[in-house]
Amino acid sequence: MGIHDRPYYRSANQPPVHARAAGWSATTWIIALCVAVFVIDGFLGYTLEPVRSVLMPNVSAEELRQIDRSEFAFTTPERTGPGSAVGQAVLGNQGVVAEVEYRIERPLAKSGYFSTARAVYTSDPVLGVSGFEVWRFVTFQFLHANLNHILFNMLTLYFFGGMVENYLGKKRYVAFYLLCGVAGALTYLLLNGLAIAGQAAFGPNFHVPGLLFNDPTTMLVGASAGVFGVLMACAFLAPNATVLMFFVIPMRLSTLAYGLLGFAVLAVIFGWTNAGGEAAHIGGALAGWWFIRNPGHLHGFFDFLGQYDPTSRVAKARVAVRRGRAGGNDAEVNRILDKITAQGLHSLTEGEKRVLREASRTNR
Repeated sequence: MGIHDRPYYRSANQPPVHARAAGWSATTWIIALCVAVFVIDGFLGYTLEPVRSVLMPNVSAEELRQIDRSEFAFTTPERTGPGSAVGQAVLGNQGVVAEVEYRIERPLAKSGYFSTARAVYTSDPVLGVSGFEVWRFVTFQFLHANLNHILFNMLTLYFFGGMVENYLGKKRYVAFYLLCGVAGALTYLLLNGLAIAGQAAFGPNFHVPGLLFNDPTTMLVGASAGVFGVLMACAFLAPNATVLMFFVIPMRLSTLAYGLLGFAVLAVIFGWTNAGGEAAHIGGALAGWWFIRNPGHLHGFFDFLGQYDPTSRVAKARVAVRRGRAGGNDAEVNRILDKITAQGLHSLTEGEKRVLREASRTNR
């Protein structure tokens, strides 16, 4: 069976036109937003972000922590590389007490990237305390490091996102995608946090394969975690579909998805290039694997917000039951809806799907 022959791709099973969200699909909106952020940030001037301080010899970090930040004077940073600069922190009669390392960034990237230090907590004797910037769990998903990075992610989302969106419905798909991205950030944070805690407890020689011994200020950007979640969902929905890896090598969709996941696991274990990004891929993939098999959790997400997905046949069936317009099958429809919440849409029999279709049609 081809991908477009599956039930959630057939036009007969799509919601009526008036029930569909107006305008672009959610996948198109995500792609457009990522591209817009990338282009706009490219036209904006570079900014400097202080990352860390390196204290001069015989300068006490504990003493500096007791001093108000306003008492420090900072010299104009000098560029030391393509994306870095260094300045000095001066304190009254003591003179230079530290060198301050800066990162040269685009403004939107500076405000939205994810890092352990920015999203959670960090304390520097010169720069002070920062962190608790929880919006970064979402905003990093719309930022990309370079053209190749955004091109790969957006092409993958373009080819595979529609299948998952048609299956889940527009709003649940957005929740699915963003939650996969958040899961990627949490996985990165967990592995980096365990590495930092291990070295704090056992010394700098502490090392365990699979943990991320990155600097806590290391930037994490990209839609890859959400994209990996989409790939894993597609591997569940159409495992035997043939895809072309690199537009050349034919393979089963499930083979591609699980092969990429396996590579990410090896990259993290052996500390290969971009191990931090691969850790986020693992988190996104695991979240995608879970949510596509348990879509009831996504229903609950929008129930909490007090709204249903207008593209969802399940939502229309719920409305029909509430209005007493389920054709006398209220009890049966309620049973089916409870089953979806507990086990997901894929658990329904053909007969149950037919009852749900009839109930949703009565609400048109």
